[in-house]
Amino acid sequence: MASLDAAFSALADPTRRAILARLALGEATVMELVEPFDMTQPAISRHLKVLEGAGLIVRRIEGTKRPCRLAPSAVAEIDQWLGMLRRALETNYDRLDDVLAAMKPEQ
Repeated sequence: MASLDAAFSALADPTRRAILARLALGEATVMELVEPFDMTQPAISRHLKVLEGAGLIVRRIEGTKRPCRLAPSAVAEIDQWLGMLRRALETNYDRLDDVLAAMKPEQ
């Protein structure tokens, strides 16, 4: 659960969500990620450090560049947790449907 806490904490920031949306399109370097933002490279690097610490992205070293990409396992863990909540809600809605059906007046 600690990894989920870190992931949701990282996702709380709109800049980090935008970075993840960009990385959903494919791998990118820090300089490519800086372009759409009115931020410095060190500021984006700090956001990337948070995302990496939360396990949402992975970086590799390619010479002087450090391309980033999404970490599929982290997104899968979040999806699994949300799936559990979806199933619980569906069960509740099914029970509510049963109660409402039983309340219908006889015609």
